[in-house]
Amino acid sequence: MINEAYIIDFIISCLRLATPLIYCTLGALVSMHAGQINMAMEGILLTSGLTGVLVSGYTGSIWLGALGAFAGGIIISLIMGYMNIVINADMMLCGISMNNFASGGTIMLIYVLLNNKGSTQSLKSLQFPNWEIPFIKDIPFLGKILSGQNVLTYLAFVMAVLLWFFIFRTKTGLRIRAIGMNPNAAASVGINVNRIRFQAYIYSGIFAALGGAFMTMGYLSYWAQNMMGGRGFIGISAANLSGGNVLIGTVAAVFFGATNALAIVLQTLNLKPELVQMLPYFATILGLVGISVAQKKRDEKIIRKAAMHVRLEREADAAKEVANRTAN
Repeated sequence: MINEAYIIDFIISCLRLATPLIYCTLGALVSMHAGQINMAMEGILLTSGLTGVLVSGYTGSIWLGALGAFAGGIIISLIMGYMNIVINADMMLCGISMNNFASGGTIMLIYVLLNNKGSTQSLKSLQFPNWEIPFIKDIPFLGKILSGQNVLTYLAFVMAVLLWFFIFRTKTGLRIRAIGMNPNAAASVGINVNRIRFQAYIYSGIFAALGGAFMTMGYLSYWAQNMMGGRGFIGISAANLSGGNVLIGTVAAVFFGATNALAIVLQTLNLKPELVQMLPYFATILGLVGISVAQKKRDEKIIRKAAMHVRLEREADAAKEVANRTAN
């Protein structure tokens, strides 16, 4: 039966499942503004999640674990950036190769270190704490939703605001957007295009690494094989849906997180599990189709307006020509 507690639990689940998607979306948005979509999001999630668990488990420090997650995400991003920027390899093929490399490489690493190919549950890892917000936690209904979330969940929304400020209000952000719009024009005014693109890849890796760290040191306390479940690709889709808008990208990530939560709820009903499992990806496809249709209609509207202006200009020119002939 649906009651207040049920609704609260569902909304909390939506926010929790949206957290890694928000980080992936932000990471994809940074590289998108630089004109290079980081297609290795899934690989970054896997690698950063594992390196965070391993470092925190062996050192006993959550902060060193976070640094380990950042290192894993940045390494994958730099390799991806080198292949795209220096070698000029195909972006899509590079993403496929890096994701496959991360999928197999992480399994090999835990086998070498822990003699286990499935998970790191034998290694005691640390977790980021949940945060009870004073005063807010005492508010009926909203207090149970807004308070008690993982620290990285709150940070995800803070990082969305910071990314907007960084991209649209800082000199580096302006340079990132400039090379994304026209790299030749940016280079002509003295901007080092390759350096800025590498910086964008690093920022992209840092954001996505936070998503990987949340999955293994917030949502769970261990790394498991294929645990990301396509979240990196969903984050890229949310970034594409946003058209570069950070707010819309964050909302899209929360929406996809809600579809994941809904899929979990539907598992309690007598529905085929395959149908339930496809729901988040089906919602992603519908979103992409919807935005493509909207963009096509917008482009057609612009073309019609342009054609109308051209026609009016020609009619005006023809009228002027008739008037001149009459006057002569």
